[in-house]
This record gives sequence, C-alpha cells and structure tokens, in this order.
Amino acid sequence: MNKTTKRLLFAVLILLLFLLTVYFVLALYYREGFSLNTWINGVYCTGKTVEEVNSELLSHTEAPDVVIVDKAGEKYTITLADVDYHADFSSALEAYRQEQNPYLWVDNVLFHSRRTLAPAVTVDEEALRRAYNALDFVQTEQKRIKDYSLTRDAEGAYVFTDGLSDRIDLEKAFLALKQIVENGQETLNLQESGCYYEITPDESQKALRNLWKEIERFQTCDIVYCFGEERHPVTAADCAFFLTAENGLPVQDEKGSFVLDEEAVTAYVQSLAEEYDGYGRTRQFHSTRGDVITIDGGTYGSKMDRKKETAYLLEHLLDPGVHTGTPQSHIPSYEREAFCYGKNDIGDTYIEVDMTEQKMYYYEKGVLKLETEIVTGNMRRRMGTPEGVNFVYNKQKNRVLRGPGYASPVKFWMPVKGGIGIHDAGWRKEFGGDIYQTAGSHGCINTPKDKMEELFDCVQIGTPVVMFY
Repeated sequence: MNKTTKRLLFAVLILLLFLLTVYFVLALYYREGFSLNTWINGVYCTGKTVEEVNSELLSHTEAPDVVIVDKAGEKYTITLADVDYHADFSSALEAYRQEQNPYLWVDNVLFHSRRTLAPAVTVDEEALRRAYNALDFVQTEQKRIKDYSLTRDAEGAYVFTDGLSDRIDLEKAFLALKQIVENGQETLNLQESGCYYEITPDESQKALRNLWKEIERFQTCDIVYCFGEERHPVTAADCAFFLTAENGLPVQDEKGSFVLDEEAVTAYVQSLAEEYDGYGRTRQFHSTRGDVITIDGGTYGSKMDRKKETAYLLEHLLDPGVHTGTPQSHIPSYEREAFCYGKNDIGDTYIEVDMTEQKMYYYEKGVLKLETEIVTGNMRRRMGTPEGVNFVYNKQKNRVLRGPGYASPVKFWMPVKGGIGIHDAGWRKEFGGDIYQTAGSHGCINTPKDKMEELFDCVQIGTPVVMFY
C-alpha cells in the first residue's frame, strides 16, 4: 500500500470519526429536548425542553368558549375565561418527547415531525357550575313541571303542554360539559350525549294526547276567504271557537267527531260580514280636491249571504279535506254583488262627483281619464243630488227622462240611484260654478255632451259612483 492510499484511508477514517462524534453529540443534545425539525401546534421545538415548549404554547393559548347545542339547534355559550381556566401541555409534550428516539434524529433531516397536541385543562368546578346554571335552557328546565294539559291560549286556540317529553338530565349534561372541557373540546351536543329522556304518560294522559292530535288536525284549517285581493284565513283560534266545549274540552259525539257550535259559526260569519260587507258602510274617501270625506249610505257595496256562508262552514269544517295544510281559496256567496271587494271596495276605477266644486272625475285603474264641470240638483228647490256611494246600474242611449212637469230627451243615460243618474244636458250652455244653487237639475248630474259621450264609452255597469258635497 503506497503512501497516497494510506493518507486517503486515514482521511476517510478521520471524517467518519468526526461524523460519528457529531451524530452522538446531537443525539445526546436531543435526548433532553425535542428532535430535529419538530413542530408542535405550529411552534418550532427543536432542541427545546418540555418546559420551554409548554411555556411557548401557553403564550399562544387563550381560554376558549364552549358551545352547548340543544335538540332544537339553539346554542348556549360559556366563556371559560370566566371559570378560572388553566391549560398545561406538559404531560402531552413529555409523552411525545419520549416517543422520539434521539439517536434517530437524522430521519428528520428530510422529513418534518409535526404534531398537534391538546393541553390538560382545569377549571374551577364551582364557577363552571354557576355559569352552567345561568344558561337559559338550564333555568327553563329547572322551572319546568311535569304538566300534561290541554288549555286555550290568549287568542283562544287550543294548545297542548307536554311536560313529559324531551326532558333534560341537567346533572348528566353538566358532567358531559365538564368532560369536554377537560378534554379540550369546545362543543357539547346534548342529544348526541344522551342528555334527553322521556317520562312515560299514564293512560289518562295518553287519552289526552290522542284528543290533542284530533284538535290539532281540526285547528289546521285550510279555508281562506277571498275578498277581492284581500285574504282572510280561518285561524286555529276560529276553529276552537267553533267547537262545543264542556269542562274546557271539545265535545265529541258517539262516532268520535267533534260537535260544532252553530251559534258560534253564525257569529263568525256575522263578524266577517261586518268587516267586509260594503253595502250601507260608512266610508272614508280621499277626494281629488285633497281632503278626506266621510260618506254614509248609498246603493253600492257587496252584502254577504250569511245563511249560505253559515251553512257552508257547518258542512265543510268537519270535512277532513279542509284540514290537510293546503290552503283552499273560498269566495263567499253574496246577496248583493259589487264592482270590487274588500275593505276598500271602491277600488281604483270609479266616478267621483264633487257637488261642492261642481266637478266630476273618472278614474280608471288609478289614472284620471276624464274631468269635467257639471250641474247637480237644484238646492233652492230642495232637489239637491243625494250623497252616498252608488253605482252605474244601467246604460242607455236616446232616452227621454220624465218627471212631474218635464220630459227631457238625452243622448246618454247612466242611472246610479233610482231615477237619479248622469246624463248629457243639451239645453245647458254653461256648467260648473254655483248654477246648481238656483238653477240646478231635478237631482241628476248634468254633463256636457262631449264629456258624457266619452264617459259613456268608458264606464262599465257596476262602476262605483262616489257622490259628496
């Protein structure tokens, strides 16, 4: 072996001894700390002791909020900072450190060792219990009694109180809360943790629940009254009102069907008519001149057929088909029909006769289509045109209007109340002003021929005519 070879072998030997020395020195260094390329919870831990890493992790650790979720999905929060929260990673860190072989540190040169560790958590149990007891669901459950009853609510509908089902074992829930806090978890689901339980009802309670199921179905009434664009549903309270009751509970016949209170149904229809009937109603009307007029009477307006509607309800309320949860529109029967229905039955298409201003307007779908001066009934001769909300009940051309001492041919005639109507008046050269005070009509609404012809072509039979001073 020549000198060059010997020198090369010696150099290799020296290098190996150096590397071995470095390897064992680092192994001894990592024996008391964490190995190369070790990351815990995002913190670089190489060469650090358990105490050092624990201190650094705690500096990044804040007391979390614990959320408790009930069966309905409602959430309740406890802030652990309020219950003397303490965290310590020491045990978990020491266990992980012992898992690492210090002599295998070289494995981490190419591969990072990453781990997520949870701390050991302690809280003040009495403070935790106080925070728990202050939660709404805990207080509600503490006040909840084993009530199993069928009563009426403020509106009159039957309601069932079941104090036996969905009970919460509050002590079990607290122990589950304590456990998840100690485990470093942040959510407790009461249902998944088995904190709910049921109390078995006795036979009388079971019978009461069965009765409630029938009442609940009956109170889910699908009938919706239609008054033009307005809707008036038959409510649960209405349905409860329709039932004959004894000792606070609905009466059932021998077949198990509910017994309807005919007087109550009649009273309900009466109330509907009083609310929606237009005939004979006093109305508030926004005039074109800008003020709000109170108008009584007139011939216009709907009038519900109360007998037919009472019979309709008595026939259909016990029909299962109207208690399925699917709304069924019902247009009531009427003794008198109207151009529009609902509380504002004048609508947006009407004739307005302002007898103080001696003006007439025609609105169609809310748009002013015609405006004209007119002459109404002679006030001096006590033939003033009557106030009220009336309607065009006929339309004729080339009619002779007759009365005591007169016969007046007209081209266009639209009667609105008895013998009083709107028509042209070819014998007049002037309209408007105060002509009506001394030289007015016999009560009709005299209109210029061109305006009358235009109005006649526009207006439908049934159109409301609002007449006021």
